Amino acid sequence: MPEAETTELRVMPPRLPSWLSRAVAPLPLAPLQPALALMLARIGRAHPELYDRLGEHAEKRFGIDPTDLPFAFVLEPRPARPLARAVRTLPGGLDASIHGPLAGLIGMAEGTLDGDALFFSRVLRVEGDVAASLALRNAIDDARIDFGKLLLGSFGPLGARLADAVRERMRALPVAGGSSWN
Repeated sequence: MPEAETTELRVMPPRLPSWLSRAVAPLPLAPLQPALALMLARIGRAHPELYDRLGEHAEKRFGIDPTDLPFAFVLEPRPARPLARAVRTLPGGLDASIHGPLAGLIGMAEGTLDGDALFFSRVLRVEGDVAASLALRNAIDDARIDFGKLLLGSFGPLGARLADAVRERMRALPVAGGSSWN
């Protein structure tokens, strides 16, 4: 087997189509803010141990940059009052930032993709306080957050079917490395 094949990930996360990124770019970010607040509240109720697991890093500010979207997120996972907000570009002064395709970030958070493999294959890039980033990743990894259930679970079986359909659609997208998903 050639050396290049042995060091390459077999499954790479898909990238959102560039037309979708261009289509949502002019939209205002304000409507995302209530959705982010709702999602954080649901995560807190479903996984109360998550914020405690961050330990000394719970008060830090994290940038989450889905590289295939025209916006990013600032996360402040304070146990008393966590905050997430959508921004056009990540501000300065963050303790750490994580950059990568949306599907890779979600897959890592849901535990369906290996964060270490994504990092070492350079699909994900971490800047700033690496210890804080690892604490965040470990806390999220332990929680095994199901974003589909969190976002669409209140719609019952229909929401579960919709979440599964979105996952299947994401699997059909081109992979981050440019080759096909399979």
